[in-house]
Amino acid sequence: MIGLAIAVLAVILLLWRVFFSGPARPALLTAEVTRGDLEQTVVATGTLEPKQLVSVGAQVSGRLEALKVELGQSVHKGDLIAQIDAQTQTNTLKTARAQLATIQAQRAASQASLAKAELEYKRQQMMVAGEATSHADFEAAEAALKAARADIASYDAQIEQARVNVSTAEVNLGYTRISAPMDGVVVSIVTKQGQTVNAMQTAPTIVILAQLDIMTIKAEISEADVIKVKVGQPVYFTILGDPDHRYQAKLRQIEPAPESIVNEVSSNSASTSASSGNSSTAIYYNGLFDAPNEDGRLRALMTAQVTIILASKHDVLQIPATALGERSRDGRYLVQVQNANGRAEPRRIRVGLNNNVTAEVIEGLAAGDNVVVGEASATPTSAMPRRGMGPPPM
Repeated sequence: MIGLAIAVLAVILLLWRVFFSGPARPALLTAEVTRGDLEQTVVATGTLEPKQLVSVGAQVSGRLEALKVELGQSVHKGDLIAQIDAQTQTNTLKTARAQLATIQAQRAASQASLAKAELEYKRQQMMVAGEATSHADFEAAEAALKAARADIASYDAQIEQARVNVSTAEVNLGYTRISAPMDGVVVSIVTKQGQTVNAMQTAPTIVILAQLDIMTIKAEISEADVIKVKVGQPVYFTILGDPDHRYQAKLRQIEPAPESIVNEVSSNSASTSASSGNSSTAIYYNGLFDAPNEDGRLRALMTAQVTIILASKHDVLQIPATALGERSRDGRYLVQVQNANGRAEPRRIRVGLNNNVTAEVIEGLAAGDNVVVGEASATPTSAMPRRGMGPPPM
């Protein structure tokens, strides 16, 4: 009888729990108050570029007779990169020199005429003083002397012009030898050997040189974040091929205008509707910083994941930012702290650095406390009462 009574009592308690007891108290999701480092950052995407990048072009037209470098080759300033067929420039120089020699010969002949005119003038001058000649002959001698001197001045001007032509021809001949303007690496060969280049309008590019020992990272900072960023702030970045390695640097420059300003200026006369359409485009400002690249691992146009550190704290108490409740007028936040009985009790705390993921705790909590960040309750299906009191469906 006692066993039967215990069994009936157990069934009654079970039925009461299933059909009449209230919902179970939800389980709390908590996070422990810990110590650690905390950063407030701005994240951006950047592109790696060589700090020095030069397009080496041709200033004269002609066939590229010889290309002296290969892709990836290191060159020094002054090294010969390419040779353009110099026959046209050589002929032009010879012609200019011949013209200079011709004018110099003409001046020499005119110089002899000048000497003769000076002698005749002096003789007529003495004769007119002794009234041994007529004034007409004296005036003729004087006019001949002036003409001879004018011829000399004209030849002097022509000689100067001819020398300028010779100098220009020598410079153009020198342009057929294309030399490296700096130390660097050949990162691109634009014009192939044997190809004809035309420098009449723009200087055609032969090769592109870059200094790869220092790379410049151009990070795109959104207009919402650029007001927080300042020159000199620490920066680190990673590349896609090695996401675990951080490259450290400092922000060198923030460009005052976005790159899209070029398009804005060029489309200044566009219609109002087009301008309003462009206003919805995201605006980014380039932040520039440099990173050493002695080992050559960083390459041009790589993508960089950039993190700019606005502020940082070391070894501070911290909690998830999701645990923060409403903020009071005195700047304190309301949090729910799990007590020894497993229940949540409210507490006001003071917060320092907050990056919206983790918040620094200045006052109100201690290491090891557990703050509530959410609830993990879920009502089991088996614990829900059935609508009917009949047998369960088959």
